[in-house]
Amino acid sequence: MDLENQKRVKEYAEQFGPENIVVLLGAAEGEAAGLAAETVTAGDPTFAGPLAGVSLGLKVYHICEPEIKAEIDEAVYDEQISMMEMVLDVDDIVNEMTAIREQYCKY
Repeated sequence: MDLENQKRVKEYAEQFGPENIVVLLGAAEGEAAGLAAETVTAGDPTFAGPLAGVSLGLKVYHICEPEIKAEIDEAVYDEQISMMEMVLDVDDIVNEMTAIREQYCKY
């Protein structure tokens, strides 16, 4: 997650309260999604950005997770996401995101 997005997430959490924020990711690999998820939950693991040492504990999901997919209009999902979903290792992404939520999410 780049530094500008870290800054935005931190500002939104401060403005609206971390219990009112859900971060939605779209990374193409489980490892990349996990790193971004860890950043918004436990803090920037590289200690390079605005979230270095900042544990927000935010809810975080990937767009391809069943919980999120179920909330999106099927036609919109098919048009915008389904092609990419076919080439992703969705199981790996779901496992990575679930592990991060179980370990770090507070809300």
